[in-house]
Amino acid sequence: MENDIKLTKLASCAGCGAKVGAGVLAQLLGDLQVLRDPKLLVGFDKSDDASVYQLTEDLALVQTVDFFPPIADDPYTFGAIAATNALSDVYAMGGEPRLALNIMAVPKDLPKEAVHEILRGGYEKAYEAGVIITGGHSILDPEPKYGLAVTGFVHPQRVLTNSGARPGDVLLLTKPLGIGVLTTANKAGLLTPETLTYANRLMTTLNKAARDAMVKYRVHACTDVTGFGLMGHGAEMSQGSGVELQIDTAGIAVIPEALEFARMGVLPEGMYRNRSFAEPHVDPGSVPLELQDLLYDPQTSGGLLMAVHPADAEALLAELQDAVPAAQRIGAVREYRGGKRIFLR
Repeated sequence: MENDIKLTKLASCAGCGAKVGAGVLAQLLGDLQVLRDPKLLVGFDKSDDASVYQLTEDLALVQTVDFFPPIADDPYTFGAIAATNALSDVYAMGGEPRLALNIMAVPKDLPKEAVHEILRGGYEKAYEAGVIITGGHSILDPEPKYGLAVTGFVHPQRVLTNSGARPGDVLLLTKPLGIGVLTTANKAGLLTPETLTYANRLMTTLNKAARDAMVKYRVHACTDVTGFGLMGHGAEMSQGSGVELQIDTAGIAVIPEALEFARMGVLPEGMYRNRSFAEPHVDPGSVPLELQDLLYDPQTSGGLLMAVHPADAEALLAELQDAVPAAQRIGAVREYRGGKRIFLR
């Protein structure tokens, strides 16, 4: 199948790099009238990963939707990546996904076998997560797109948001950075088969194990690092929490090939949008430009960024070591002193 069709050639953007920039999105949502409901525990006002609506004293509904154009040429792999990415938003809220609906756009001349393989990739990844896909919606579109609308559940008192970080918290991250750069390099035919296989494995690794570990500890805030990059999502966490973040770049796992491509200037368009949004909040210190680029790099199906109580950080980090692709201690949360929100060193 992969020899017959190149899905990425049908798309102008790849994966989460196709997201509307965070700054533009905030302007688009700025003056919309929203119905108020005390049972709505999390809405879009804090730019969080999913909405949370309380049903009973001990049960809340978590809902999200995510879809994007192809980030892989192989249809099955594309479907699996898109599903993994969509499910991540529920995990980031501390929830357990249970139901999903397909969202699909396909060119009218896309072979039926390719469409079937995209769906099979999504269904098998949902099955791995314990999620039932119950239906969905499809339309004709010159550019293929796929994703899921996901419903999950969480205890109302155990919801994790991106706005609960507290001074003194330790910052942990669960996947390496550089996927956006690698997928851009792949569209230009620059990746080795080994690096491409590694990138696809990262993007199809569920954040379920990370979620299952973190809910045992005092994690005060969490978000998944996806289209807005580490700096974009970090800026949202710091603003929403009223704090500032110190990022120790030596502790960040970056994909070596991605760092080399960044040094060569092979960068996704989404990286520039992320810089435009987040850079005013960032003090870069003396961090090299190519490493800064990876901090703004749009990740597809990236890891979880957690702000955890300092007394629990080492135990959680130890539990994550064998459970996630790259367990990292990348910094700390501090009192906001005015001015910049994120300080690199």
